[in-house]
Amino acid sequence: MGYFDQHLHSWHSFDSQTPPEENVRRALEVRLTGLTFTEHYDTHPQDWPTCRYDDARYSDEIAALRARFGEQIFIGKGIEVCYQPAQMGAVLDFLERHEFDLVLLSVHWCGDRALHIREHWPERDASRMVRANLETALEAARFCRERRQRGERAFDVLGHLDLAKRYVYRFFEKPPPELDPSIVDEILRTCLEADLIPEVNTSTLRQGLDEPMPGPGVIRRYAELGGTVMSLGSDAHRARDIGADFDRTSYLLRNAGIAQVACYRARALTAEPAHPHAKRPMHGRCPDPHVR
Repeated sequence: MGYFDQHLHSWHSFDSQTPPEENVRRALEVRLTGLTFTEHYDTHPQDWPTCRYDDARYSDEIAALRARFGEQIFIGKGIEVCYQPAQMGAVLDFLERHEFDLVLLSVHWCGDRALHIREHWPERDASRMVRANLETALEAARFCRERRQRGERAFDVLGHLDLAKRYVYRFFEKPPPELDPSIVDEILRTCLEADLIPEVNTSTLRQGLDEPMPGPGVIRRYAELGGTVMSLGSDAHRARDIGADFDRTSYLLRNAGIAQVACYRARALTAEPAHPHAKRPMHGRCPDPHVR
C-alpha cells in the first residue's frame, strides 16, 4: 500500500483555484494509493459569505472523478469544518444530512481572532496566540469527546493542532515559541478518549519550517500516551503539493513510535503501515504567502 493524502483542497474551497482532476492526476503521478478532498466549510460570520461549499456540485464532481479514475486510485469525499462553538449545532445537523468519507475538524479561529489574519495577532507577543490555538484545540477535542460519550462520532480527524506556528513564521519571521506541554498532553489524551485521530500536516515543510504540524516531540508524546495511528495530510491548495513531504514525515512518524497511518472510507478507519522507504527529514522550502 502507498500513502493516503487526507487533507487537500480544490476550487470547491474559497482559497483554491485548482480543478479537482488536476489533484487526482498529480496523486497518480506521485503514486498515492488514495486522496481525500477536504473542502472548507467555514461558518464563522466573517468567513461564511466567501464559503464556496456546495455539496451537490461537489458530490457530482467526486462521482465523475471516481467513474473516470476509480480503478486506479481511491478518491474520497471529505470536509474540513472550522470549529465554531456557536455554530456546532447547525454544523452537526449539516453533517448528519450529508455523506462523507472523512470529517476533519480544524481550529482556524481562537474566539474572535483568526490565526490566518495578521491584524488579529498581538503586535509583539506571539505566544498569546500560540496558547490560544492550543486552548481552542483542546476545547474542540473535548467537544468531540462529549459527543463520543453519548455514542455519537461527530468528527474523525483533528487537523494541524498547532497551526499557529505556521503564522508565527510567516508574520514574524522567527521560529514559533515552545508549546505548553501540559495543554498538549491534555489535547492528546482527549483525542484518544474521543476516538479522534490527530493529523500530521506537512504544509509547513514546504513553507519554510523544518517540521510538520505537529512536530516530532508531540508525535512521540502521542505514542507514549498510547496513540498508534495518525493521519497524513498535505493541506495542498495546488496540485503540485499533493502528497508533498510524505516520505520525510513518515520517517518522523516511525522514528517517534507511530508505525501506522490512517485511511478513512465512509467514516470507517483502516490503519496502513507507514511507508517502508521513508527518508530522513530535511529542511522545508520557502513559504508561499498566497497559501492560507
